[in-house]
Amino acid sequence: MVLPVRECELSGWGRHPVQRCGVLRPDRYGDLSRIEADTLPRGLGRSYGDSSLNQGGRVVEMTRLNRILEFDETLGILVAEAGLSLAEVAEIFLPRGWFLPVTPGTKFVTLGGAIASDVHGKNHHGEGCFSAHVAWIELFTPALGRLTCSPEEHPEIFWATVGGQGLTGIIGAMALQLKPVSSLWMEVTHHPARELESAFNLLSDPEADAPYTVAWIDCLAKGRELGRSIFMAGHHRTEKNLPPAKAPRSKPLIQAPFNFPSGCLNSLTVRAFNGVYYRRNGRKRFPFLSAMDPFFYPLDMVGHWNRIYGRRGFVQYQSVLPPGTAFEGVKAQLEEISAAEAASFLAVLKRLGAAGPGHLSFPTEGYTLALDLPYRGPETEALLKRLDAIVLKGGGRVNLCKDAHLSPESFRAMYPRFEEWLGVKAQVDPEWMLQSSLSRRLRMKEGA
Repeated sequence: MVLPVRECELSGWGRHPVQRCGVLRPDRYGDLSRIEADTLPRGLGRSYGDSSLNQGGRVVEMTRLNRILEFDETLGILVAEAGLSLAEVAEIFLPRGWFLPVTPGTKFVTLGGAIASDVHGKNHHGEGCFSAHVAWIELFTPALGRLTCSPEEHPEIFWATVGGQGLTGIIGAMALQLKPVSSLWMEVTHHPARELESAFNLLSDPEADAPYTVAWIDCLAKGRELGRSIFMAGHHRTEKNLPPAKAPRSKPLIQAPFNFPSGCLNSLTVRAFNGVYYRRNGRKRFPFLSAMDPFFYPLDMVGHWNRIYGRRGFVQYQSVLPPGTAFEGVKAQLEEISAAEAASFLAVLKRLGAAGPGHLSFPTEGYTLALDLPYRGPETEALLKRLDAIVLKGGGRVNLCKDAHLSPESFRAMYPRFEEWLGVKAQVDPEWMLQSSLSRRLRMKEGA
């Protein structure tokens, strides 16, 4: 039986660009063997740009393939279909004492999507990427069929799939090592930083370090306050006598009911919000208890929060720069954004650890700045080019799963292992059956 295809308009979470694709939604795992080889996998659509889009082609939405297949209560090893979300994993297994080893800033990501983007979190400097905790994956490839891949079995295909944006095949199932935790509470400490240098000092200070660290940045601050921040450090509480707490919700608490009018997010409103946020959170100088959701997923509590950027949407720009160039590079980016009055109320700076083995994985040792920019057409495109130039000069790279504007030339300069990835692509998909809007924009088929 042929699966039905529904034509519809899709986008990433940034709602830019919007493209027309054919969508398949399989109900059973066995359906994956019957899906034609030119169909791109897609999870919950939380990648921001065009990596999960296939304009004029087809995507297979994996969210119905979300069954838990096995769980080892002693070792914490979860075997599940790739459409299971991180939200479902947390809701089911946190009350049993197990948490995700690595989680990004949203829990509404599928397991397969977490591997395809090789997501990272606030603990990358200690725990690495999501892929570091994956024992194996089952991959449906165009040329080699169904394969089990791991760091030991078909390792070259495994590491090309990790961070490979779905271009090596459809991830059907996987085994993930969960992390034991003793409570549902985090102990969090806030440190205000009056300017960027103080934020960098806190992120690199062993005395301020914790398993989870991140700095919120006021990207509209200028002059002596450029880069003013709130450094946040957290760890899991282990005491037995803590008050009861709830596991992260698998659904948002409230909904943004409609698209906000154009112009609601402007330099005045965001500057006011940032000022209040800095003062309010800067007062929390003593350790305090926090539930999981506010610490790991503050925006997930508002469903469709992307609507606040209006119909034109936004782009998320995330870059990483090595330690030697990171301070000057981040400073230059913040100066560009502040001068352009690009109103981002969500901007975060994190310290990353060593790069993993994934050919196209984003994280590498250094500091990463991520921010949301309202899309304003040519004005935003010009700003993104200026930011790319800063990142290239500093020897850094841009996160592919959040990108919608990088040039082919910049991509090749930022990802020196692309040629290795192409060698694996030639094994699993020599005819380039699997393509995406991202791969066509970056002209990946043309080679290194």
